[in-house]
Amino acid sequence: MYAIVDFKGTQFRVEKDKVIRVPYLGDQEVGSEVKIPDVLLLKDDNGITIGQPTVNNTSVLAEVLEHKKDKKIIVFKKKRRKGYQKKQGHRQNFTQIKIKDIVKQG
Repeated sequence: MYAIVDFKGTQFRVEKDKVIRVPYLGDQEVGSEVKIPDVLLLKDDNGITIGQPTVNNTSVLAEVLEHKKDKKIIVFKKKRRKGYQKKQGHRQNFTQIKIKDIVKQG
């Protein structure tokens, strides 16, 4: 059983006990539960259910494992023959969550 969910503007393929990286959830504490109501597709024993736009009475429960920063990327800007150079580093925040269950009511 798996589902495709839309969470914070990004689509993820989730299964039970799978760990995924999602955009930073600063308002959630480690160990708290997150409910993802936007299920776009659900595949279970009965076949595939495609939502229009979402599958009714279905949600995904997940647990926040940790908040981290991604690897550093270097942003380097230069204009030739002008003496302009600018070097910046950036580390994006993200949250790791573990999918606990795919819940279908009714």
